[in-house]
Amino acid sequence: MIERLLIVHWNKQTGPEPIIQYPPEKPFPPKDLFLKIWAKHELDKENTMIEFTPEDSENSFISIIQQFEGETYFILVYSQKNKKQNLIKESPDILAIMSKNLVELINTNKITRAISEAYTTIKNYSKLDEEENLKNFFQDKLKNTILQILRNGVISKSDLTNKLRHDYGFSTVNIDLILISFIRENLIVKKNVPGSKECYFLTNDLSYTRIPPQILPVDKNDAILLRKYKNSLENFYFNYDIISDIENRTIIQTVLLDKDVFSLIKTLREGRVSVNDCLSILNNKQELLNELLEKKFIFEAKGFVYIFSDVRFIKFKPYFIIERLVERYKNQDISLNEYLAHLKLLNEHIESPTSIDYEIV
Repeated sequence: MIERLLIVHWNKQTGPEPIIQYPPEKPFPPKDLFLKIWAKHELDKENTMIEFTPEDSENSFISIIQQFEGETYFILVYSQKNKKQNLIKESPDILAIMSKNLVELINTNKITRAISEAYTTIKNYSKLDEEENLKNFFQDKLKNTILQILRNGVISKSDLTNKLRHDYGFSTVNIDLILISFIRENLIVKKNVPGSKECYFLTNDLSYTRIPPQILPVDKNDAILLRKYKNSLENFYFNYDIISDIENRTIIQTVLLDKDVFSLIKTLREGRVSVNDCLSILNNKQELLNELLEKKFIFEAKGFVYIFSDVRFIKFKPYFIIERLVERYKNQDISLNEYLAHLKLLNEHIESPTSIDYEIV
């Protein structure tokens, strides 16, 4: 688990100068630690990110070096030894974005809040699995708003920030930090476009759906119960209208926005539970249990509860954006370079012989 996040300035005359850390309560680490980390950077100049684990310390360190306005900084991420963040191992680009964003705010009044937000971002990623992270795109109002904006096609960083501020009332937005989760989940691409500088392109969209359980959870030796379950399953999915389900927000309101229901669905994937255990997971809300039965998310028989509708996230290629790009270009809302750049990103996938247009998470 992450312990601390620290920014250090490298003074060419006097050496390392710690600037700020979060949480702020503890004293700064000793100077000799910074010198050892700096020495490792000097020995590995090809990489901007290094790992350092002192033999006599309980902590491991990740250091990311950054240059800004002619000065050199390194950002240290502390974690307990042998408990390094998956974020660090799997998504080093996210730490690079975070560290760049922090040093650019180093001499502003925003740095205190920025380092706190960066610390929270890393810590939360260590706690949440992929499904929990994807659920946040529908729970978090800011993330969901950004996703809606990106569905209209390419947008510059400045235009996105202004739109969030003026059209949606998000007054203070650290856009680089917020978009880390979009980059981590491979939903967007960030590119410089001539005449527009930094632009964001939605290359994978996100939705959710019900699917039948992969394996029938009912005991095959109980022929009557198995037949009843299979008949109910066939009748429901034969007439299932996914568009109506999404438009009526049935899935999101019943499952995705309720942590207890989402926890129950994940539990039932592993096997049946008793009605009493089911109620315990739902914090003894009998009316919620009845609602889940009525809406066909779960199935009850002989004192046990079974999964009926699993809820899964779907990442898919947003080809619908092409029509919107054409319209926006005709209306001169985007430049030719922006228009062509997004078309190219979408068409690259179409032209691949092994491409798959969707992924069920």
